[in-house]
Amino acid sequence: MVGGILALVASLWSAQAFGEESGIAIVMAPNAVPGHVNRDELALIFKRKKRYWESGERVQPVNLPATHLLRRAFTMQVYNHTPEELEDYWRDQYFQGVLPPYVLASEEAVIRLVSATPGAIGYVSACSTDHRVVVVLRLEGGPACGH
Repeated sequence: MVGGILALVASLWSAQAFGEESGIAIVMAPNAVPGHVNRDELALIFKRKKRYWESGERVQPVNLPATHLLRRAFTMQVYNHTPEELEDYWRDQYFQGVLPPYVLASEEAVIRLVSATPGAIGYVSACSTDHRVVVVLRLEGGPACGH
């Protein structure tokens, strides 16, 4: 029993020590944190219904490709739908002049753009975060880290 507890504590410590945290990290640049971001606000941001931060700065949401496992997990967590189920929404928005969030090919690309773009917000695996971004919200789930 004690050995099992020690093994669990050791594995948790090593995961934290090496940045291997589970979940989906919602990230922004360290100098651009608008305060607390919750799941409802995130839903508005990524559907382009919230366009400005309280500071007046334009919100710049960033997505991963629809086929990316993390995008699928993010969309299910925030909307309880798959990216494909939101296609009709985006077709309707397009005809109203509203474009979907930027789509970048990788988590590293999301971190680079978010860290350098005022008002940008994106998501990556929690284990992918580093000093270039600040985690403003963490969601459960997502694919396992590949470290």
